[in-house]
Parts: sequence; structure tokens; C-alpha cells
Amino acid sequence: MSHVLARAAGGAVSLPDPATIMIDREDGGQLVVYPPRPVWDRTALSHAELLDWTRLVAATARAMLESLPQLAGGCLNYWDAGNWALNPAADPPGPKTGPAHRRLHLHLCGRSPNSADPSWPWGEAPTFPPFSDRFSWSLGKRALTAAECVAVVDRAREVLRDVYATGDTGGLEAGTCRGCGYPTPSVDLADTRCPTCRAEGGA
Repeated sequence: MSHVLARAAGGAVSLPDPATIMIDREDGGQLVVYPPRPVWDRTALSHAELLDWTRLVAATARAMLESLPQLAGGCLNYWDAGNWALNPAADPPGPKTGPAHRRLHLHLCGRSPNSADPSWPWGEAPTFPPFSDRFSWSLGKRALTAAECVAVVDRAREVLRDVYATGDTGGLEAGTCRGCGYPTPSVDLADTRCPTCRAEGGA
């Protein structure tokens, strides 16, 4: 899991792994939503866990659509991934099965009408590279900025409370890292810095 922006009863919202990011912020942007506990498929979640996770996914998606200018007139793709984790060349090397090696996570991929990425043209299905080319395909693609993520998390909290009638924010919680400015759950902050900033600062 990459930088976690917020945690809630339904799971966690994070930035994509920088090494395998799918889409640049200007071409639509991308976030990842993990369920409340590690499972290989959504069918392994309990009834309550599935409801909470689905609310978190929908609230985050709505927040992206309403908060990110690059998605004006656009849409989202909801992508249950995990395919590359099953490749025979992925660690541990060798044949793999879904139940044993896949970890459920859902990519929210913004689709901008103004996308200049040939892999994400407006009005077409996206194209993905083979496992061996995944790093070069992602090279140069940028994650959403700290300010964009703050706007998404703030709006997702409102959506959980007001739109999905949970009566509260669904437990959505995030502070702000003093170093990078990205939303970060308070439990992950130490000396007001996220784990990445602490590692880069040698603390």
C-alpha cells in the first residue's frame, strides 16, 4: 500500500504505487481504495464490510468527480486489479492462484475528456502493458497533488455524512502531514509527519 490518505470503517484511501501508477493527474488522476481487511476478492468480505467498503468507494469517487477540475465533463473507471500480482515472474516467482496471492484493491481511474495519454484516450477503453513493461509504462506519470487530495478527502467526508445518510462521516479520519502536506491518518503521523517524510528525513 502506498501513501495512505485516510482511513474509515470501510477501509483506506491511498495514492497509487509511484512505480506502477496508471494515469497522470492531468489526464484524470488515480486513487486506490482498500477494503477494511486484506482479502483476495470482494466475495470474501462480510455483509457489513462490503456495505462499508462500497460506501467508501462511492464517496471517494464522487469526491474526485466534484473536486478535480480535470474531471469536469469526465467520468471514472472502477478497476478491481491484482492481475500483475499473479504473474509467474512476480514475487514469489512461480505459478500463483487468486485466493493465495491476490489482494483486493480498487483503482479509481479518472477519465478526462482532455486526456493526452495514448493509453487513456477519451471515448475508448484504456490499454494496459504486459507485466514486463509496467514500470516503463508508468514512468513520468504523476500522482494527484497534496491540495487535490485534501479537497477529495474533505469532500468524501461530507458525502459519507450527508449523501449516504450514515449520520456521521463513516469514521473517515485524516490529519495533514507537516512535511508533504498530504492528508494522512493521525495514527500514521509521528511528530506531525507521515511515514514517507520521516523516512526521507532520517527520523
